[in-house]
Amino acid sequence: MEPTRIALVGMGKIARDQHLPAIAGDAGFSLAATVSPHDRGIDGIPHLDSLDDLLANGPAVDAVALCTPPQVRYDLATLALKRGIHVFLEKPPGATLAEVDVLQERARKTGSTLFAAWHSRFAAGVAPARAWLADRHVSKVEIVWREDVRVWHPGQAWIWEPGGLGVFDPGINALSIATHILPRPFFLRSGTLELPANRAAPIAAQLLFCDAAGAPITMDLDWRQTGPQSWDITIETDAGTCKLTRGGSVLTLPSGTEHSEDREYAGLYARFATLIRTGRSDVDTGPLKLVADAFLRARRETAEAFVE
Repeated sequence: MEPTRIALVGMGKIARDQHLPAIAGDAGFSLAATVSPHDRGIDGIPHLDSLDDLLANGPAVDAVALCTPPQVRYDLATLALKRGIHVFLEKPPGATLAEVDVLQERARKTGSTLFAAWHSRFAAGVAPARAWLADRHVSKVEIVWREDVRVWHPGQAWIWEPGGLGVFDPGINALSIATHILPRPFFLRSGTLELPANRAAPIAAQLLFCDAAGAPITMDLDWRQTGPQSWDITIETDAGTCKLTRGGSVLTLPSGTEHSEDREYAGLYARFATLIRTGRSDVDTGPLKLVADAFLRARRETAEAFVE
């Protein structure tokens, strides 16, 4: 079977650090082109300034991976789906829930695959954590996701704009794990969002969720952490404590700690290949719903202006 010809649209840090190596390491895909008005691409691969230009004049492609800011993904995905091209959506899958619903319907009508890619679900500790928790009674969950925005998002003005999510850009990774591994659904009870005086998106958030049985789930997000970074989920159960650290790559159970190689994006592309081969889509908007609920229900406080 011939590999799927894929174009990488958007050539920022995540595309170069994660997507390019994952595509190169997957025999099911061949990189046909890159697209960005702000980047020169990579040696030996056709590069175009826009998706319109690629579809009109570039090499033929079977799929696109959209690594652009979420605010512009809907139009790009629509262009591709109209041509029957399969679409990989970086997280979050869109700037709004309603536009993702429209994309799902477009994909259904064209028969194209639409994949909302939650990369943290493919961290090494997530699948075994999900299996261990499946028949446990959860009594309490604590999520602490604190990092330095200057390290992870330097110069990315779009992330502070409406639709860019602010601190929920990393925080949604934690929610993508929690919604995947916890045995019961959960929802927001209350929260506080801290917005810098000069920005439109939060730099920190403190949220209280509860699951369908009433177990409390607290979430502490902050983009002002310096030194060691924190990406931890601690789950108290009737059989002891389950803890995921380092963004899900390290799992600690009562029986011990497991460390495994980081293969998040390799797992994403393997999943995308399977979906294309079987003619299916995978679009879970659960994590984005929880973020939308935070913007809907949480209190807002003004924080010190953020200057990069």
